[in-house]
Amino acid sequence: MLDMKYLRKNEAEAAQRLLDRGVPAEKLQELLALDQERREAIQQVENLKAQRNAVSDKIAYAKRNKEDASEAIAAMQQVGADIKALDSQQAVLDDKVQNLAAHLPNLAAAEVPVGPDESANVEQRVWEPVDYDMRPHALSEAPSWLKAHYEIGEALEILDFERGAKVSGARFLYYVGDGARLERAVYNFMLDEHRQEGYTEMITPIVVNDTAMFGTGQYPKFQDDAYRVAGLAQTYIPTAEVPLTNYYAGETLPSEDLPIKFTALSPSFRKEAGAAGKDTRGLIRLHQFNKVEMVKFTKPEQSYAELESMTANAENILQKLGLPYHVIMLSTGDMGFSAAKTYDIEVWMPQQQVYREISSVSNTEDFQARRMHITYRDDNDKLQLVHTLNGSGLAVGRTVAAILENYQNEDGTVTIPAALRPYMGGQETLTATAHY
Repeated sequence: MLDMKYLRKNEAEAAQRLLDRGVPAEKLQELLALDQERREAIQQVENLKAQRNAVSDKIAYAKRNKEDASEAIAAMQQVGADIKALDSQQAVLDDKVQNLAAHLPNLAAAEVPVGPDESANVEQRVWEPVDYDMRPHALSEAPSWLKAHYEIGEALEILDFERGAKVSGARFLYYVGDGARLERAVYNFMLDEHRQEGYTEMITPIVVNDTAMFGTGQYPKFQDDAYRVAGLAQTYIPTAEVPLTNYYAGETLPSEDLPIKFTALSPSFRKEAGAAGKDTRGLIRLHQFNKVEMVKFTKPEQSYAELESMTANAENILQKLGLPYHVIMLSTGDMGFSAAKTYDIEVWMPQQQVYREISSVSNTEDFQARRMHITYRDDNDKLQLVHTLNGSGLAVGRTVAAILENYQNEDGTVTIPAALRPYMGGQETLTATAHY
């Protein structure tokens, strides 16, 4: 949620910054007009209450002196009726202001490139393993035997999309045998790395209420993309960011504890309503997938250093797995709703010869904290909003897909990255074996 005081005092600047996020100036004008009307109603109520108090004093005085107070009583009754009418008007205006404000995205940080979509994103750096050019399917090559990850998984009988669709529908699957072991190895490796980096590991609920979804910015704008619990105001989480960030909702955190860092593995559920026809095969765009999430609560002056640190934590996973990637800064038109600045990490997929998103790391500044009322006390003992950050560390299924493609061999086997072998009992290769 944006700071209404800032919007009132800096209307022209705020209008331009919202325009950079794709919001027409008329939206801000409408919000500020309603806000002004609401504030005037509040002032009128306060004036009437002061008037009512004065009339009450007159009535009390008249009664003490056994004087006629009928006119004063009638006046007070009218004032009471006026207050009730204005209270109703104010409640309607409150709802309208809240609804409009809830649909406004966060304002971008000054260094974020301005642009309408992904075409304005700016590459920050590229990383390749030192031995990558020695692999037969390096960045500059695409041999004829190179297969997509889903073809590899089906050939090795470790990914079963057909039975997943039979049981659950499109974009669901079974991991089988070594496929399940590889997925488990990947997320256990990620959690161990993040724990060593100072994150507290959590196991969260996978069902949250509407207040929690509002707090992190998924609701009300993106409700159509969520899996709702039928008949209840609850949702299956689209990411562990929601329960992790809402952990401290409504609380004041000790200043000396900041920054606080959480990590969690969870299933994520997304309808992908806006992705019809995209990535219909494979692990890239599923309705249910595992993800290791990182979340931080920081003081404002810490948050951008912590953004760089969190991005490095996600990059560390890819580097230790030996997977080539690049980091891009998202433009104003490509960032998520709650973000002030976002880095996307995209892993190289050699069969398609493209980079694909595997992590998104964002600083939301105080946007989410204002919605969730998460504060701390500064050095002057004044309440301040914390800054919140979140990032994937990483999307597990996409990591498995990248491993299958980048470590495939011409004979159809897949070499297991060295970092994962201790999690797979020392196994070095995925080969086709009977599982049932």
